[in-house]
Amino acid sequence: MAVEVAKIELKNVQDASGLEACLQRGQFRADDVIAVIGKTEGNGGVNDFTRILADQAFRRVLQKRGRRPERDVARIPMVWSGGCDGIITPHATVFARTQQDGATSSSRLAIGTAMSAELLPEDIGRPAMVEKVAAAVKTAMRDAGIEDSRDVHYVQTKTPLLTIESVRDAERRGKSVACEVHDSMGVSNGTTALGIAVALGEIGMPKAEEICRNLDLYSSVASCSSGIELTQAQIVLLGNKKGAGGRFRIGHSVMKDALDIDGIYEAIRNAGLDLPARPRAEDLNGRLVNCFIKCEADRRGTLRGRRQIMLDDSDVHHHRHAKAAVGGVAAAAIGDPAVFVSVDAMHQGPQGGGPVIAIVDAGT
Repeated sequence: MAVEVAKIELKNVQDASGLEACLQRGQFRADDVIAVIGKTEGNGGVNDFTRILADQAFRRVLQKRGRRPERDVARIPMVWSGGCDGIITPHATVFARTQQDGATSSSRLAIGTAMSAELLPEDIGRPAMVEKVAAAVKTAMRDAGIEDSRDVHYVQTKTPLLTIESVRDAERRGKSVACEVHDSMGVSNGTTALGIAVALGEIGMPKAEEICRNLDLYSSVASCSSGIELTQAQIVLLGNKKGAGGRFRIGHSVMKDALDIDGIYEAIRNAGLDLPARPRAEDLNGRLVNCFIKCEADRRGTLRGRRQIMLDDSDVHHHRHAKAAVGGVAAAAIGDPAVFVSVDAMHQGPQGGGPVIAIVDAGT
């Protein structure tokens, strides 16, 4: 069974007409869809309900057009990242396992999914969360049929963050939490990234005091988001597998900083496209499906020796600065503003930079 990939634009926050169009023209069936990764136009914060609205819209279409029970549709991993600052276009990338026999000796895109054990409020930012995420990543590898961690190029996750109610729940049980509510998004993302890195052998098990502190520890393939929608780690793992079939391949690299356009092109090369020494968007020839990038403001407050004010701005949060800036660089690199750029990149790529993942159409 081959993996089919489609990138579709969201015309409004509850728009799933692009998904409907894919189903109508027979690109894949509703029951073939196994994961969705998308950008919505909300504020990207704890109270960004655009993620829930988009999620509901896509699940309604899959329920209406397919035969799966509602409980099965509800379990499809859908990772929605809020915030389309700057020129980023709201969009979704849909992944489906089709019924076609696309077996080939070449390596092609394979995908696996998993849900972790329940993540308690007191787990966030602590070794327990690292261990639970690592176990789920290994489950997702098995689901994808990938044995070698070097063949894994992208692990997209969605995990819970803290709310006032979940903090109170922990306190009622005599437990403490590791951070404040408004810090929990970054802490949840960072702890999850360490779990991914541990599962894939990028690092050893970190000490408790290193979590969200030792930024020299990171994963080069992790892209982590968090929200109020769930209480487990939702894992979507992508890599290349011989005999997987289909047209698509995946690769990754890292952006060393917010201006590292070469890191984007290196990820595309790693996925299998030949590019000239100094590529432009036109050199992609329409064969890039999408790029998935994590970024954040450099905590040192500099960029290539120049002073930056993102972290000093009291009017606009540094997340929005960073997302808009990197979104512009990425859109220029690929010639398309519908690019997945997400912030809170702690332990995801080097400090001030982040992982870059590219999916390309490698042909038959």
